[in-house]
Amino acid sequence: MDAEQPASPERPEPPQRAALDHGALLAPDFLSATGISRLDIVESTGSTNADLVRAVTVEPQKWADLAVLTAEHQTAARGRLDRHWESPERSAVSVSMVLRPVTADGMPVPTQSYSWLSLLAAVALREALRQAAGVTAEIKWPNDILVNGRKIAGILAQMTPLGDGSVPAVILGVGLNVTLSQDQLPVPTATSLALEGSATTDRTTLLKAYLSSFTRLYRSFCNAEGDPAAGLAGGASLHKRVESAMVTLGREVRAHLPGDHELVGHASRLDEHGSLLVVDHGGREHVVTAGDVVHLRATESGYA
Repeated sequence: MDAEQPASPERPEPPQRAALDHGALLAPDFLSATGISRLDIVESTGSTNADLVRAVTVEPQKWADLAVLTAEHQTAARGRLDRHWESPERSAVSVSMVLRPVTADGMPVPTQSYSWLSLLAAVALREALRQAAGVTAEIKWPNDILVNGRKIAGILAQMTPLGDGSVPAVILGVGLNVTLSQDQLPVPTATSLALEGSATTDRTTLLKAYLSSFTRLYRSFCNAEGDPAAGLAGGASLHKRVESAMVTLGREVRAHLPGDHELVGHASRLDEHGSLLVVDHGGREHVVTAGDVVHLRATESGYA
């Protein structure tokens, strides 16, 4: 009789990668409560942002404010500065929306306030992760969401000027890592909800939480005429919410700018346009805009 072999340790089951629940996302009560004008779900696409930029340009009348496009799989997801990546099918929340900001009276929100929309999305996603996943996230200016110092989500806002002279739309995209394993992460400094012990990896639950949070904050922001200093949804202003959640502030940072320029200094605060104010070692204050910065790094070990 053979000697009894020691039992091999059981491997943990990989997180389930179920399809998005179309019924839950397209339920009339959910769409009505959020004010979402249209919600399209596709199995696979290159980039939801690129798709909406194209759709709004070709058929603007079919894509009203808060029209949403989400995909089970993105094969050519885009980030800032045209960076590309791909994640496994059904492992992430990939969602973009059309924004045409107007007040409750139908007056256009000043376009100079549009620079705050990606930060509004960051606040909304942070709120959704806390409520739905039990995960505490922080904002790395200008467009990353971190958990325990690692990137879990990225945000991309693109303005699409129209040829007829009308107010441009903004296409706002979010990519959230949900069930990616360590060896599936795009870079070593990334993470996923599964790796961070999230209370849920159900992408439908996470997407609904984000859309609910975003639309509530967005409507309040629009009704305040895009004023980041105004109270938001019955609470603190957008400006204060962003600053209180930012890991960037209070640290020495190294900003890589176009033309191979570099700025090293203390990240002190955000200005009224959502730009980062950096005080160099000579005491001079510099304005760094989200559109200009190529990379922003902490000079000490930490986020990347």
